[in-house]
Amino acid sequence: MTIRPTLAAPDDDPFLWLEDVEGQKAQDWVEEQNARTLARFGDASFAADRDGLTAIFDRPDNLPYITRRGGLIYNYWTDADNPRGLWRRTTLDGFQSSETTWDVLIDIDALAKAEDEDWIWAGAVTFPGNHERAILRLSRGGGDAVVLREFDLVARGFVEDGFFLPEAKGGVEWLDADTLLLSSAHGEGRATDSGYARTVRRWQRGTPVEDAATIFETERSDLSVWADVDRTQAEETVWFINRSGFFSFELWIGDREGRQTRLDLPEDIWPLVDGDWLTLMPRTEWTVGGRTFAAGTVVATRLSSFVAGDRGFEVLFEPEERKAVQGFFWSGGRLILSILDNLMPVFQVLTPSDDSWSHTVLPGLPKIGVVNVSRLDLESTEGDGELLVNAQDPITPPSLSLIEPGKAPHLLRSAPKAFDATGLAVSQHEAVSEDGTRIPYVQVGPADTGGDAPIHLTGYGGFQISQLPHYNSAVGKLWLERGGTGVVAQIRRGGEFGPTWHEAGRRERKQLSHDDFAAVAADLVRRGVTRPQRIAAEGGSNGGLLIANMLTRYPDRFGALFCTIPLVDMRRYTKLLAGASWVDEYGDPEKPEDWEFLQHISAYHTADADRSYPPILLATTRRDDRVHPGHARKMAAKLQAMGCEAWFYEPAAGGHGYGKDNAERAAFTALGFRFLREAIGWNDGS
Repeated sequence: MTIRPTLAAPDDDPFLWLEDVEGQKAQDWVEEQNARTLARFGDASFAADRDGLTAIFDRPDNLPYITRRGGLIYNYWTDADNPRGLWRRTTLDGFQSSETTWDVLIDIDALAKAEDEDWIWAGAVTFPGNHERAILRLSRGGGDAVVLREFDLVARGFVEDGFFLPEAKGGVEWLDADTLLLSSAHGEGRATDSGYARTVRRWQRGTPVEDAATIFETERSDLSVWADVDRTQAEETVWFINRSGFFSFELWIGDREGRQTRLDLPEDIWPLVDGDWLTLMPRTEWTVGGRTFAAGTVVATRLSSFVAGDRGFEVLFEPEERKAVQGFFWSGGRLILSILDNLMPVFQVLTPSDDSWSHTVLPGLPKIGVVNVSRLDLESTEGDGELLVNAQDPITPPSLSLIEPGKAPHLLRSAPKAFDATGLAVSQHEAVSEDGTRIPYVQVGPADTGGDAPIHLTGYGGFQISQLPHYNSAVGKLWLERGGTGVVAQIRRGGEFGPTWHEAGRRERKQLSHDDFAAVAADLVRRGVTRPQRIAAEGGSNGGLLIANMLTRYPDRFGALFCTIPLVDMRRYTKLLAGASWVDEYGDPEKPEDWEFLQHISAYHTADADRSYPPILLATTRRDDRVHPGHARKMAAKLQAMGCEAWFYEPAAGGHGYGKDNAERAAFTALGFRFLREAIGWNDGS
């Protein structure tokens, strides 16, 4: 049953000083905690795991993920010799050859050394049709905020007196070779309360960014704005997107001078415009033109007809209880729908003609696993509609295939095996949550566990993001290969079964998704797979909130918890970094009616000295500028003050992730697994 502890006074916070990320007192505390944790778990076993994972992450035959820009294949690559990475390119024929020759455009390690900066690659924006220039996005230490710098792809260097913008959250789109559309939080009054861009500016080459004309602006209380340029028609169109909330969008048709017409659409609808096609998926039931469409229905119409007032739509997909669209995109005149049918990946290809749509399905996809299909061409105005397919399952490494229109898939590359999967079985099961809802989960491990299996259980349950059983090198090498069992739970508030599955666990229903995760843990015991003391659970970010609530609400169902880059303090989360952007997901603690339900999932407040809790390791990074490291710091400090077995770890870099390079990510992960194994009595792998 659920534990509902007595709540602490919400504003009585003796550890508030730990929110001062760079404060000396807080940093001294962090260093003491790091030393304590590493002294306890940083032994020879940890070092061997760390080095083994690093070698896996750095393998020279790992799968290079690609995209095509202007006829050339681009890839960002890291390995042991290039920990920060290389941005490089080749031809498609060259990529398919046994000995690919790469043309290196920039070496981030060399750049970081030359400029004495902690540069981490964050992507590039090239100009369609003119691939001589790019805007590079460079992060210091892996944070979301980036520096923008113009780069010459021919000369292989930064453009003297080219476009340059200091560190801030946001980005750019090319309008033409000498003009950018800038959506950045840089500058006085340019940021929303969430820390993202609230204006779109037209920035001319050779002029100060302060003089860039503001052509679109929103309120500080909105989440963010950005712009996109559609060059598929004879006349260039600029689209302005105002993200008023996490799940709310306003679309404006405009031009270089600014917005002109807002599309008459509900804000909680997922829109996609490609040329003269408007494709829509409502998050809630939508009545329009005398018809009602259920949440998760995909409809389409001509954009020109819609703007003219026509509200007739072609229904392309209707959801079912366990069948939902995950996303959609256009490629080569075809609409691709990504569907999960009771967790099985399905991709429908829809081609419009004058009065109908033809439907086909991409063949040969796995029944359990993860399949991502995308355009080969990053810039949609190019190419003939070739598709890239990345397929994997818990015991099969990722592979990359190319599908040309009218042809069968062609295998391009396969990743090497990271662990020995001999004897492992993959199966799908269902637990029953406290309110009777069936919660699916996927299990991978030995067919016969003997009732005492060491379990690694993970979940997320938030923001309509699906949590699917992928090929996880770390879980495979550090858990499955040693005889353990891995479990991935598909709890409510995820996107596995569409917007209704997400809505079922949002805001005041958030604790239901936590009940779901606990139900999976209980079902593993009910089925005779294991016992509670052998269940080790891990989750990060919103999944860190999940794990913190397993500690305070369901402590008797777990043997150990690994809580990473977590959200924990639900009283102050909107005041910290990007927290204000998540009000649509969780609720607003400043409103008494919202705090009434939020207080019960605010693990920082519900932790009770009179309760017995399983061991927990909380880990974050100092450069996380999305979820404030103060969440993990304060929770660890409070638990330790209560006499609980709570450990803490915080590397200096990494952003909202586990490290800035493969070695740091391997160390972060290996430390967590070393802790979990010991805490459940499985430190020797037996």
